[in-house]
Amino acid sequence: MKIMAVDFGDARTGLAVCDPTEFLASPVGIIKEKNFLKAAQQIADAAKQHGAQMLVVGLPKNMDGTEGARAQRCRSMGEKLQELTDLPVTMWDERRTTVSASAVLTQNGTFGKKRKEQLDAVAAVIILESYLQRRKNEAQAHADGKE
Repeated sequence: MKIMAVDFGDARTGLAVCDPTEFLASPVGIIKEKNFLKAAQQIADAAKQHGAQMLVVGLPKNMDGTEGARAQRCRSMGEKLQELTDLPVTMWDERRTTVSASAVLTQNGTFGKKRKEQLDAVAAVIILESYLQRRKNEAQAHADGKE
């Protein structure tokens, strides 16, 4: 199934998509939009363009697992995307994805303006890879009869 991950932000939103076998997650771009409704429509358009069959929206929980205003805004985006696309939307814990994305870009020697441009898309890839790993683990447990 083609799944699109969304790292929703106030100014930039990173997008990533996996291949139909759910093996490889790749960044597919950044949406630069501060208006909530316009951003939602652009994400919905991108989902259609990339043939997404499901959306995974990053949920920025606090380190203690609680949810603040930012998480609520992401939940609102998930609800709006479900309304606009009629696709299933899963909220996914994205704690530390930006830190991980930053580390990946540092390892690749990406700094300055180029780093800022890529950070959100790389974070979306990390969200998607995490989600895909969970799906794979759950499918394996089901196949092994360990539900």
